[in-house]
Amino acid sequence: MINHLITQKNWQTQLSEAITSIDELLEILELQSLRSEVYVPKHFELRVPRAFVAKMTVGDRDDPLLRQVLPNHKEQMAVAGYVADPLAENAHNPVKGVLHKYQSRLLLTITGACAIHCRYCFRQHFDYSANMPTASAKQDIIDYISAHPEINEVILSGGDPLNVTNRRLFAWLDTLEAIGQLTTIRIHTRLPLVIPARLDDALLERLAQSRCQIVMVIHGNHANEIDALTAEYLQRARAAGITLLNQAVLLKGINDSVSAQTALSQRLFAAGVLPYYLHVLDKVAGAAHFDSDEEFAIELYWSLLAKLPGYLVPKLVRELPNEPFKVPINVYNNK
Repeated sequence: MINHLITQKNWQTQLSEAITSIDELLEILELQSLRSEVYVPKHFELRVPRAFVAKMTVGDRDDPLLRQVLPNHKEQMAVAGYVADPLAENAHNPVKGVLHKYQSRLLLTITGACAIHCRYCFRQHFDYSANMPTASAKQDIIDYISAHPEINEVILSGGDPLNVTNRRLFAWLDTLEAIGQLTTIRIHTRLPLVIPARLDDALLERLAQSRCQIVMVIHGNHANEIDALTAEYLQRARAAGITLLNQAVLLKGINDSVSAQTALSQRLFAAGVLPYYLHVLDKVAGAAHFDSDEEFAIELYWSLLAKLPGYLVPKLVRELPNEPFKVPINVYNNK
């Protein structure tokens, strides 16, 4: 149940009041017995907004939202094949703040900050401090895009691009909209699910006024992340003319069942969001315990095809280093 004293606060206040203490989180959820199973990371610490915690079930040690954010000792185990830069992004960083892997699309990291620290994050080891574009670097980015006329879409990422203020975000929109070759601006964000109030009137009005097509790809992994209030904000965004898509990550013990994936797709659709991608986990160091094998993912996909209409079945993909696209999983491997 959402605590309305939390959700009535503006998004920046909610952001500043995010929980960073493991003991406080466990006390709120009455799960102090878990203390021996968790640890306090020196890097990529606990961070979770209170509005997201309010969607968790008190006393449930296996709550699917809690398991996404609570540091676990398993993160400290070194597992072969799980590395700091699983997508080799450092090799595709031609200009500070720019990742250019896909021919027609460029990714721009405008912040290293997130409202929530998901324990499976593939960029948890990324050196944001060396890659944040400064005001003076904007011209370098404009020049780079102009030198690549095949680029027609810019993806705002991070970190989470909605973690920055409207003033900073709107300045980036102004810069990008002034580049004539761009037709689409995409925003990859978790904020609408963890602090729904981030979709405030000023943001939605500015996005609705853009000369570019605005696509917002949210990141929801479980139906419990989309309560009535969250759905209301998402529906407002859709009414503003924003195309809403969702990408999820297949996470062992969290959403790796037909029932969980079916409920997620249906809850998304009711909120005006279409399922887009279901990612097999990126093999990032510290996240091996969330991984499922590919054969399992394929069986799950076939079960979803039988359960859901085709437009509610996300594409099953894996992102691989140095590939110029998301790689579809060969679902016919075991058929």
